[in-house]
Amino acid sequence: MKINCVIIEDEPLAQERIKGYMQKLPFLHLMAAFDNGIDALLYLQSNPADLIFLDINIGEISGIQLLQAMHTSTEVVIITAYHEYALKGYELNVTDYLLKPFTFDRFLQAVEKVKTNLSRQGNSAEKKFIFIKTEYRLEKLLLREVLYIEGMRDYRKIHTIHKRIMTLKTFREFEADIPPAIICRVHKSFMVAIDKIDTIEKDGIKIRDQVIPLSDTYRKRFYEVITAVSR
Repeated sequence: MKINCVIIEDEPLAQERIKGYMQKLPFLHLMAAFDNGIDALLYLQSNPADLIFLDINIGEISGIQLLQAMHTSTEVVIITAYHEYALKGYELNVTDYLLKPFTFDRFLQAVEKVKTNLSRQGNSAEKKFIFIKTEYRLEKLLLREVLYIEGMRDYRKIHTIHKRIMTLKTFREFEADIPPAIICRVHKSFMVAIDKIDTIEKDGIKIRDQVIPLSDTYRKRFYEVITAVSR
């Protein structure tokens, strides 16, 4: 398994340490390294990565702000000298939290967690259902019945063949739970069921009578998904 990685770290010595550890693990492929969050965010919008090694203090935009701005289910390993950010990181579903200075063994432990998560995602292409918290109950959601998911402020509205379901579950949580080959993010406010798409135009995806916007942020990844499932 090749894991495509991006490093976001403004300390040159720390960045070199990560690169050195990565060279010991041939399955880690370094796509790019950045010393600030703004350039990294622009890059990631058109170059999806499997794994991001992310420092917290990276200039004008912090690592936490970058995480909040990212619309992706990418695996993230936070790297920082400040343990007080750990809770916030885990609230944002980071994979692991490395406290500087860390050893190669600890680095390897974090990477193994990433490999496990990516393997589960790969093996979950046949996932049939998930449970959704709605109101005061957990409701079984059959993925084959989903048409699309729409963001409505704090809520997500799940449009299915038979009904609509409101939930507080975030898009990031949906992306972590459902393989993109089944339901894929196409806009900051929409995910679509790949097998329910009728037509695709430059800026829109038609499912039944609904035209769902396709934004530039998600366009490349979306076309990668539909190309893969069409093979």
